[in-house]
Amino acid sequence: MTLLITVIAAIIATVVWYINEKRDTYKLGTLSLIYWGASLMWFMDFVFEYAELKADYFVQEFADILNDSLLGLAVVALGMLAWLVIILIKDPKGVFKKKFIKK
Repeated sequence: MTLLITVIAAIIATVVWYINEKRDTYKLGTLSLIYWGASLMWFMDFVFEYAELKADYFVQEFADILNDSLLGLAVVALGMLAWLVIILIKDPKGVFKKKFIKK
């Protein structure tokens, strides 16, 4: 479930990056790469876990599915938080520069 959630977030971020004219201003490519990196990590987790469990991997309890879903949502939220920190540090529109640096 974590893989599915992060792949969906990566696809949405990539589509928004591609459609948006100001993709460089808001560093949407960085957000997209954060989610694609997380998706790659979860895919490798899936590969190794499937190699270990085989068909039993697809037989999961509801609690496990819920736990994986919450973990996937937490990863998406953490990726969004990391992107927001990058945006605040880069300050593409100079909002903080105008507020805190007085001439």
